[in-house]
Amino acid sequence: MAHRVGDRVVVLGGSMAGLLAARVLSESFSEVVLVDRDELTGVEGVRRGVPHGGHAHGLVARGQQILEEQFPGLTTELIDAGVTPGDFSGGIRWYFNGRRVRSGHTGLLSVPATRPVLEFHVRQRVQKIDNVTFLERHDILDLVTTADRARVTGVRVRSRDDGTERVLDGDLVLDTTGRGSRTPAWLAELGYPRPPEQRVKVGLAYTTRHYRLPDDPFGKEIAVIPIATPSHPRGGFFYRLPGPGNRVELSLTGVLGDHPPTDPDGFLAFARSLPAAEIYETVKDAEPIDDPVTFQFPASVWRHYEQLDRFPEGLLVMGDAVCSFNPVYGQGMTVAALESLVLRDHLRRGALPQARAFFRDVAATVAVPWDFSAGADLGYAGVEGRRTLKIRLANAYVSRLHDGAAYDANLTNAFIRAAGLIDPPSALMRPATAVRVLWQTVRRWLPGPSPRTS
Repeated sequence: MAHRVGDRVVVLGGSMAGLLAARVLSESFSEVVLVDRDELTGVEGVRRGVPHGGHAHGLVARGQQILEEQFPGLTTELIDAGVTPGDFSGGIRWYFNGRRVRSGHTGLLSVPATRPVLEFHVRQRVQKIDNVTFLERHDILDLVTTADRARVTGVRVRSRDDGTERVLDGDLVLDTTGRGSRTPAWLAELGYPRPPEQRVKVGLAYTTRHYRLPDDPFGKEIAVIPIATPSHPRGGFFYRLPGPGNRVELSLTGVLGDHPPTDPDGFLAFARSLPAAEIYETVKDAEPIDDPVTFQFPASVWRHYEQLDRFPEGLLVMGDAVCSFNPVYGQGMTVAALESLVLRDHLRRGALPQARAFFRDVAATVAVPWDFSAGADLGYAGVEGRRTLKIRLANAYVSRLHDGAAYDANLTNAFIRAAGLIDPPSALMRPATAVRVLWQTVRRWLPGPSPRTS
């Protein structure tokens, strides 16, 4: 343990952020204790602590790269478990602005595991780390601090089995409990200010149903994804499930109260309204495995811990507990993975991370994907928020890029790389890409068919 900074660290929450944090923390602490209210060991299905786990989940390209770096061979494990990988451009049938875009080749691997499958395999890897212990089926009651409340020294927990309470002492406590994080309330109780919050209310809902098909509908492709945009605000994610048999998952999305229904006829009618007609044609006579289920996501929220002047020592926050993104962009797990690299960098300085410096670096990590997703959400007229000139110009430009991608695979690839957090959004403005966007925009006003370029 070359970078040991403490004896015990307590991680609150067995989320993907918590698992990734535990992996990093195991390099710098003698003992890592991960606490969660759910049963975790051996659980392969959707669990209560991740209510959206039964709906479409995405791990964008940068997230896949980080997970493979942290857990070498994980991708092979997922493939062995029945997950079918493919190129993020050539392996997925994308629809932008209601039109199918040209498929290209990015060299970026999409591994479309469901959330339960991905979490199960990552959890198994973390549980094999010698100095990591899971404390399952325990409620997290409150923080324990020094008498002057300047330092957090542990956390009080209670067993869900026998009601026994105890204190877990720790040199560091890390909150990765997600959107329902109680750290803002705990701070207020301890006499600290709550973090300022930035919200973008999208009124999103997923409705998901699973089917068994007589044949494989995808061929060499792994998914059909009509992306919701302001011009076509209904979207969907349609892909095969891991394992034997032609089982598929269809998650429909709608914003601002236009939510996909849960009755079977309404669900099919919503699917029929998507620009990807093949989705409806495939499932209309398919065998349902279950009934449609809805999950609602009212708003994206960024808690700006980096703006606080006072914060107790021995406490950090990560993952959705800092920033929860509109899930249709698939950024949440990847941002948590990026934050775990921030955590590792701070630990390798040889001391416990200082909260203010850590939160500044986390905010820098969050800023780019937040601008990407929140800015895109502000393209919907009904979403409340301040639309700066930068946001208006960016949304207008990306809409034209999406239109051009129907004819130019290079534009598809450029967008996939930016959405996958491989390239910064500014890469979409590079001269070569901007010229292609301009050319495709002009061509639509010229007589004759638009060329489809590669």
